Amino acid sequence: MIITRVCVWRSAMRAKTPIVFWRGHGTYTQGQSPEPRIREYFYYLDHQGQLFLDDTKVKNFVTCFKDQQFLVFFFKHLKINRSDRYQQHFPFLSLCGRERNFLRCDDQPIVFTHLLSETGQGAHLSYCGGGTKLTFPFQPHSLFMHPDSGRVYHPAPELIGGVGLVRSALAIEFSSHFHYSSGQDSSAQPTHFLWAGQHYKLTNELSRHFAVK
Repeated sequence: MIITRVCVWRSAMRAKTPIVFWRGHGTYTQGQSPEPRIREYFYYLDHQGQLFLDDTKVKNFVTCFKDQQFLVFFFKHLKINRSDRYQQHFPFLSLCGRERNFLRCDDQPIVFTHLLSETGQGAHLSYCGGGTKLTFPFQPHSLFMHPDSGRVYHPAPELIGGVGLVRSALAIEFSSHFHYSSGQDSSAQPTHFLWAGQHYKLTNELSRHFAVK
């Protein structure tokens, strides 16, 4: 019943005049039914962790999804799209009963937005608007700053690729904790992260997810 209520609520929120879209992301109609009793919807996640219907023309805080129940359900059921439908343009999929919710993203399908505990053991990162209901253990030694873009990444659930983006505002907060090799400034690759009184050597293990020169 919970799944039914969530899906019905979402369908009502997304109801609009059917329009076929082609924006380099494949042809689709929001709410299309390729099979009996099956509905398909298409979403976009920006680099700030805000979720939108993919065809939303103006994407900002006003037009993004904010209902926490919806966001928690969506991202807890998110996985890599292996459905043989829209895999090239929408590489992730969240299933809700008979609904297929396809997702593309500006960077990663998980965007960490807040640190829920600043010190001590058990610190967690919150992601994608889920507050305390969407979290991942904070691993300071695994933070990775991309040498080309300067964006900061952190491990995420393996089910959706194992890597998440740290939102720019949170990355700026972290920046003062990065340490660099002697003689190098903040434009170089950090080597350590000072956190809660501990000096963590950065493993840069997440570099394997990127074509780093």
